[in-house]
Amino acid sequence: MTEDKKGFSVKDRRLFSEEKPAGEEFKTETAEAGQKDEPEAPPQKPPRTAEQAETQLPEVNFSTFVFSLNSATLVHLGIIEDPASGQKAKNLPLAKQTIDILGLLERKTRGNLSSDEEAMLRSILYDLRMIYIREKG
Repeated sequence: MTEDKKGFSVKDRRLFSEEKPAGEEFKTETAEAGQKDEPEAPPQKPPRTAEQAETQLPEVNFSTFVFSLNSATLVHLGIIEDPASGQKAKNLPLAKQTIDILGLLERKTRGNLSSDEEAMLRSILYDLRMIYIREKG
């Protein structure tokens, strides 16, 4: 009975310290051949560490969530440019849907928000509804 042994290699791509640049791999020996693996080409952009990603994003809370929906609605209303395309374009059905989502949030969170959060949501909803009516014509 013949048993085929296949070699394998393990590449650890984790970044353990600031001393090793991102994308540099540890060389390991294969089980069968005893040869060193060739390192792969480093990626075009080094991967961001978790700490870098956290420092670039705002804190997630109710207010930032409502502001993000507000911004999306303003994009759909053609008031501000779409960050992806840099163009202003109206999409009134999407704007209405996002306004309706904010209205749903207002109803479902009634009594559970601080007075500041409640006032902010009410104000944003009023403004977006007035802009929607004006844009719909």
